[in-house]
Amino acid sequence: MTLTKKGEYALRAMIQLGLAKSLGKGLVPVSELAQSNRLPLKFVERILLELREAGYVETQRGKLGGYLLAKPMESIRMGELVRLIDGRLAPIACASETEYARCSCPDEEHCGLRMLMIDVRNAISNILDKYTLGQVVDVAIRKMKRDNATLPFAPEPPPSSRTGRRIADPAQGFLSQLGISSILDNEDGASENNSPGL
Repeated sequence: MTLTKKGEYALRAMIQLGLAKSLGKGLVPVSELAQSNRLPLKFVERILLELREAGYVETQRGKLGGYLLAKPMESIRMGELVRLIDGRLAPIACASETEYARCSCPDEEHCGLRMLMIDVRNAISNILDKYTLGQVVDVAIRKMKRDNATLPFAPEPPPSSRTGRRIADPAQGFLSQLGISSILDNEDGASENNSPGL
């Protein structure tokens, strides 16, 4: 799986709309979505149009118009958003469940690379299909509040307490905020899904 810029921007826009809803702001103008995420306006407009056509967002026109979520956040799985924008989750087409295509391997059934990529696809799918937009938004808000960070759509930013952290500190990851060290390992250390053919 490669998350394209379009996929990244779509997920960020959906999370922003979820944050807005959770923090009491109904409509978010497309210009505010683009500006708050430092995204190109025209690109965001095209992505939101695609999300609207798929039924994930609604728009209201006019001076006070903007975008809002069309579905409950708890019903939107992150994996479905990635598949909508970027297609398959599998790194190679012969390992995909949703967009399978035969590869050039002479013995696909016994191909070690394909078996490995099926497990990679399963690991990605297990995470993206497990969590909803609502869970991602909830964890993001909890982390912002814990860190005394500025909440989006808030009129006055609270003082910042972020100092000396690594930019990509593993402790800042989504799973660590839920208290999960690895969802791929169960209690006895074995893989949750040992079947490469799923």
